[in-house]
Amino acid sequence: MVSVIGLVRVIPMRAVLAAGTVLGRAFYMFDRLHRRLAIDNLRAAFPVRSEDECRVICRDMFAHFGRLLAVLLKFSTMPPEQMLERVEFEGEERVVHAHAQNRGVLLYTGHFGFWEINALVHALTLKPMAVLARPLDNPLLHDLLEKVRTRTGNSVFYRRGAIRRVLRALEANQAVAFLIDQHMQPADAVYVEFFNRPAATTSALAALALRTGAPVVPVFALPLPGGRFRMVYEHAVEPPRPDEEHAITEFTQRCTDVLEMYVRRYPELWLWMHRRWRDVPGGEHIKGMFPAASAEAVDDAEENPVEPERTS
Repeated sequence: MVSVIGLVRVIPMRAVLAAGTVLGRAFYMFDRLHRRLAIDNLRAAFPVRSEDECRVICRDMFAHFGRLLAVLLKFSTMPPEQMLERVEFEGEERVVHAHAQNRGVLLYTGHFGFWEINALVHALTLKPMAVLARPLDNPLLHDLLEKVRTRTGNSVFYRRGAIRRVLRALEANQAVAFLIDQHMQPADAVYVEFFNRPAATTSALAALALRTGAPVVPVFALPLPGGRFRMVYEHAVEPPRPDEEHAITEFTQRCTDVLEMYVRRYPELWLWMHRRWRDVPGGEHIKGMFPAASAEAVDDAEENPVEPERTS
């Protein structure tokens, strides 16, 4: 891995992107299981698209994730000023305004675009953030990714004890970043619609927002021509009234709707190879049928940490 990083350090971004594309397309060719899963998900999400269109999106998605890996390695070798030369920002004033409320900021996105790059450059332009993450199974890769994630001043919160650390960070008016697009165990989830199908989704983001009053800002990192990237900060998601019967489910649905809007615009940038839709009770249409978890459920997260299942 050290030799790979050393090579990435000296080659130009154009070559890095090309190498990532080749890597991703190689996985598309040989990883039959995840290719089939991605195409099945695309068929269900876009029923009016042809089989060929779904295959093209799938192939482009594999290529994108190859580029994401290559670019992340490249950014890990760059000094801060070179990182900032490669990015532009849109809507960052919304984060500044959110911090002005002095309640912390909850940022969220999905496995979409160049989300890891956003975290790196966010810390250089705005304030360092805390990133919620699952430890990797491979300790060497885990240590490498943590080193990359923290090199611009961010911190990483893992598993047990994370919610308490999140609450402390918000009290200190810091930003905390969530990924909300992985399947959750039903006991830790609320069900919301994602591409017109119910998906078990973390309730932690909405519960924390309703409990603390922290603004919730969607974030998306998009590729631009020439090896550049745009960091888009959307309008804060309007919260429902905390006393609404299903406030957490409604809030989670609103956040998911923004993510779906971006995935529909750029389907090749999202992780279609994840088993996102499963464990649906009776296979029924269930929006609004399940009671939302209460905000007090956040207090129980120390003993029962919310964690997405591994991608299979």
